[in-house]
Amino acid sequence: MKCQKCKAADATTQVKRVVNGEYEEYMLCSECAHQMGFDNVFDTSVPDMFGGLMKSIFGAALPSRSQATRCPVCGSTYGDITNTGKVGCAKCYEVFLNELMPSVRRIHGNTTHCGKRQNMAIAEKTETSKTQNDNKAEIEKLKSELDAAVSTQNFELAAKLRDMIKEKEAQL
Repeated sequence: MKCQKCKAADATTQVKRVVNGEYEEYMLCSECAHQMGFDNVFDTSVPDMFGGLMKSIFGAALPSRSQATRCPVCGSTYGDITNTGKVGCAKCYEVFLNELMPSVRRIHGNTTHCGKRQNMAIAEKTETSKTQNDNKAEIEKLKSELDAAVSTQNFELAAKLRDMIKEKEAQL
């Protein structure tokens, strides 16, 4: 079979990978595989062969040759993320949390999202509390006027003031 990239040399390497949930498979010659960054595939030293034999016998009980943590969903390593500047998937944020947080903090200045909506909510809350404080101050003023109207026996004014106080308290 010919290499799928250069279409000239014979394919000697089969590469399978999952990127963003999409399965990809390539048949490549050794030169094209090297250019695409699949260098570790060709390391056939005696320790690697022995490790492969032991892995086939004992299964996944042995630690892998590469100690790099991989995302279980997309297979990305932290090295892949730092090289490309892109996180492979949403699960990578959980897997590489400790490594990513200093970068996120340095780039964004914060590690929690506080977008426009939160700022708008804070402004609305501040505006609402100002209105409530104004209403409370006005109610206190009306109550003192009510006491004065009752003490002078101006009951018509007292009734109007009482109704205004009830209206203001209902708004709170």
